[in-house]
Amino acid sequence: MSRTLPHSPYPRDRLKPRILHLGFGAFARAHPMVYLHHGLAQTGGDWGVVAARLNSGVEALCALDAERGLYHVAEADGDTTSLHQIGTVIGTSHPARDGAMAVSDLIATPDLSVILLTITEKGYCSHNGTLDLSHPGVQADLAGNNTPCTAIGTLVAGLRQRRTAGHGGLTLLSCDNQPDNGALTRAAVVGFAKEQDPALADWIEAEVRFPSSMVDRIVPAMTPESYDVIKGSLGHADMNAILCEPFRQWVIEDNFVGTPPPFEAGGALLVKDVQPFEDMKLRLLNGAHTTLAWLGPLLSYETVADCMSDTDLPQVLRQLMLAEQASTLTLPEGIDVEHYADALLQRFRNTRLQHKLVQIATDSSQKMPQRLFAPITCNIAADRPWPISALAIAAWILGLRDLAPIADPHQTPLRKAAQQHDPVTAVLTLSGLVPDALRTDAAFISTVNLAFAALAHDPRVAIKQALLEHHA
Repeated sequence: MSRTLPHSPYPRDRLKPRILHLGFGAFARAHPMVYLHHGLAQTGGDWGVVAARLNSGVEALCALDAERGLYHVAEADGDTTSLHQIGTVIGTSHPARDGAMAVSDLIATPDLSVILLTITEKGYCSHNGTLDLSHPGVQADLAGNNTPCTAIGTLVAGLRQRRTAGHGGLTLLSCDNQPDNGALTRAAVVGFAKEQDPALADWIEAEVRFPSSMVDRIVPAMTPESYDVIKGSLGHADMNAILCEPFRQWVIEDNFVGTPPPFEAGGALLVKDVQPFEDMKLRLLNGAHTTLAWLGPLLSYETVADCMSDTDLPQVLRQLMLAEQASTLTLPEGIDVEHYADALLQRFRNTRLQHKLVQIATDSSQKMPQRLFAPITCNIAADRPWPISALAIAAWILGLRDLAPIADPHQTPLRKAAQQHDPVTAVLTLSGLVPDALRTDAAFISTVNLAFAALAHDPRVAIKQALLEHHA
């Protein structure tokens, strides 16, 4: 049944395909699109978005098309729900539906100016900051026997067409939780192009910009209960809607080809150096999330909010953030880290989100290096204790051994290693997963082994013991 939709705060008929968002999922709907929506409401303009996926997600894009790209974002906290109808999306694209080269063709169109990426850590096909030439998808794309199957191959194919058409460069803006994600994107894209066409690689290096960004908003996977909240607030169902927390933050390196979209008018912060913000968020928020994702199930918890009702886990997170993580950071000017940590703990208590631990635990092998291994390396060098970090890594290995499988690109070797007689050593010495400085550090492995033994014996006692170690 058709219905009358509220008037958009900006004229949607003026929007053009200026932005391609590759990997358009829940976070894309709830974060960058919200900034663009509010920015367009402030400044106007023609910055329309084409939402694209490469693998799964055809049905979701078709459902969005059926509503002319309109959907709602519900910002929920306590008993309050704030609804916004987002109108930035003017079209969708998927190779399985629209043709194998549909996304690459779009990259070559003259109106396109910015490509946003939310393709997850594994989507960059990177290893140690460079393109992983052993990656099966990369190898298949470089062989050139079929249309590209990876995001990086698709981007390079589109940039090749763009260069041939003479339309000039554009901006590739990563919105994924990775350190220095702009440089990582550049290395993967340029590295792929060099393998195919050095002249194209030179053009990309000269004409394409790769700003880094830091994104922050908790956006859980949708559940039947989430849809019920939206239906109750809206008065009717919206199966394209997203439920998320009210808090949002986006810090972007001011490095665009031409005039950027009105993200800043929508509340984003454009800065010269993103890294201090990025490191703080990755280590404090994301590090805490990953810790809960593996400790929580050992205590039979399913969501972040469940964990925050525990007698010990909030203290575990606060100790992790302030005693083990903050000392490894160069904090942005004006940041009160204790206030930041306490604000995070309050956000984690949001019972409306039902943020599943199993969702956070997905792809943990890709997240551990920046969230836990890097600060541990700093603490070892400074001779500072890190018992909560050790507990988190031990919980990960124990979960690999004892819990149901969780999606991870290295799931098979990880779970096989976790079944060995000495699972900690077997997992932590796997090539390519742990930084070499830690993988060969006997004291590091011994510390995690002690935490693992304690957790395997009694998780509650192990947690209380780790809390005491900083006060010993």
